[in-house]
Amino acid sequence: MNRLQIPMWSLGLWLIFLQTLPGRAQLQTFNAAQFIEENYGKQEQLIPMRDGMRLFTSIYTPKDQSQKRPFMFNRTPYSVAPYGKEQFKTPLGPSGQFAREKFIFVYQDVRGCWRSEGEFVNMRPQLTGKPGKKQIDESTDTYDTIAWLLKNIPNHNGKVGMWGISYPGFYTAAGLVNAHPALVAASPQAPIADWFWDDFFHHGAFFLPHAFNFFSNFGHPRPQPTTEARPRFEHGTPDGYDFFLNKIGPLKNADAKYFKGDVAFWNEMAAHPNYDAFWQARSLPPHLKNIKPAVMTVGGWFDAEDLYGPLKIYRAIEESSPGASNVLVMGPWQHGGWARTDGSSLGNVFFGNSPAPSDFCQAFIEFPFFNYHLKGQGAADLPEAYMFETGTNTWRKFDKWPPRNLEPQRLYFNTNGALTFTPPMSSVEAFDEFLSDPENPVPFTEATAIGMTVEYMTDDQRFAARRPDVIEYQTEPLAQDLTLAGSMMAHLKVSVTGTDADWVVKLIDVYPDHHPEFPHNPGNVKMGGYQQMVRSEVLRGRFRNSYEKPEPFTPNQITDVHLTLLDVLHTFKRGHRVMVQVQSTWFPLVDRNPQKYVDNIFQAEASDFLKAAHRIYASPEQSSYVQVNVLR
Repeated sequence: MNRLQIPMWSLGLWLIFLQTLPGRAQLQTFNAAQFIEENYGKQEQLIPMRDGMRLFTSIYTPKDQSQKRPFMFNRTPYSVAPYGKEQFKTPLGPSGQFAREKFIFVYQDVRGCWRSEGEFVNMRPQLTGKPGKKQIDESTDTYDTIAWLLKNIPNHNGKVGMWGISYPGFYTAAGLVNAHPALVAASPQAPIADWFWDDFFHHGAFFLPHAFNFFSNFGHPRPQPTTEARPRFEHGTPDGYDFFLNKIGPLKNADAKYFKGDVAFWNEMAAHPNYDAFWQARSLPPHLKNIKPAVMTVGGWFDAEDLYGPLKIYRAIEESSPGASNVLVMGPWQHGGWARTDGSSLGNVFFGNSPAPSDFCQAFIEFPFFNYHLKGQGAADLPEAYMFETGTNTWRKFDKWPPRNLEPQRLYFNTNGALTFTPPMSSVEAFDEFLSDPENPVPFTEATAIGMTVEYMTDDQRFAARRPDVIEYQTEPLAQDLTLAGSMMAHLKVSVTGTDADWVVKLIDVYPDHHPEFPHNPGNVKMGGYQQMVRSEVLRGRFRNSYEKPEPFTPNQITDVHLTLLDVLHTFKRGHRVMVQVQSTWFPLVDRNPQKYVDNIFQAEASDFLKAAHRIYASPEQSSYVQVNVLR
């Protein structure tokens, strides 16, 4: 493994990159829109699929026909706009460098969306086995489109690359299944892998504002192809805490008060609160077998929407297709931040800007990957895992992920608030207790926001620590740097007076009291004592033993709760502290658990929501801890 100290890159290499990157770096000297109009022609096609439906596709072809070009292909449910042969998309490709290097760019409305024919199905289930002549899924639509392009678009070199962020990342990953032989390189970026884990349910806990806001505007019936966007939902207030607590109340009110039967997928989710066949059919990783194209999966450590997807898609390909070219890239980004921001900061936390993480990724990782596999230019010298280490703010190369040289250790909870690498010493039944009130849930952010903020995953957690229903444990100041890598597992010994409960665990980097301010400092924030969230996760307690068959808690009975926290690569620097916070509400990010077991929380009545006392045990006999992996 290698650690790249980014500021040590040669000035000459960095200047070369700036000269090739339109957009941020060359905004004043390079007009991307003008360049595209002058150098590309556009055509719009309805491409037939095997079942007779036609998918609307925009194709941008270089006017320079002196050499054969590869295709760069993007499939989306969010529109290929602008529509019209004289209207040009800017930029073309994953970053500005692609248009200047001349590829054939293909953008497609997936079936049932915008100007494409057919029926749209959210996370359309994959076919199993060999598809019949007229059976379709997202993989067959990808295959049929590539076959049409090869036959009907002149001056290509026979190679296709795919990329996409978020939902388009899912379509890119789906295109890997039974891939067309011409598809030689694909980059699923922030891909959805399974909506029970990615966006809307985390270990069974429902991410309320994200789901409500998304489906209030997306995926509605569309009888005919259209270019008209649906009007956005108006909440009538910027205060999401108030809106979801008081204006909606129990989840059953959302459809009755606001959706009125018009949001089909909301009601499908409400009918399937458990991980049943409905969700299992929409899980992509089990289908990622015998993968032939080269794959580069990209994700953000602080992606509030799809952190699960890139990690699981990479891992699924690694396990089922060990011979595949399979690269994982993780940086310090929000959702899609490598394409939409420079990645130098998120909220109050700074990650460096020489070069900024997104610029580095675009110039030295993303473009070289496609340029090598599609044009045969450059060298395929990317590591298995190209990972940004937060805390030290450096890029690191690993030959596998999780990396080698990991030492499992336990961070034990102590009832005096200490977090230690050794078990608690007390021989009596020791525990921390708090009262969890669904009518006064712990907020997930200090900000006034109607939705899930992109910064919440790096926010200062001191506001939560001041709540009596949040228990915190922290180490002494570290005598040396501590680097954690890979996934973590919280092992909790708990009891509740109710019959259901959620459990939220947050891993936090506590800065020293005299930590200097960061250079970007958007809100003039004092960073001394800042409690930066590094990773967090929630488990709906009914699913502690099975996601398919939930079960209630037995009141006052000590119970094991195991909660997986997704991967990190973070260094807690010398003088910092490691903190863990535990709580049972996280609102409105996660909907309220009534704390009285009901078969379906989407149908819970207001009278079902009860206060309950929760205990976290911390004795040698009943110890709670977080299992971490220390990188040596």
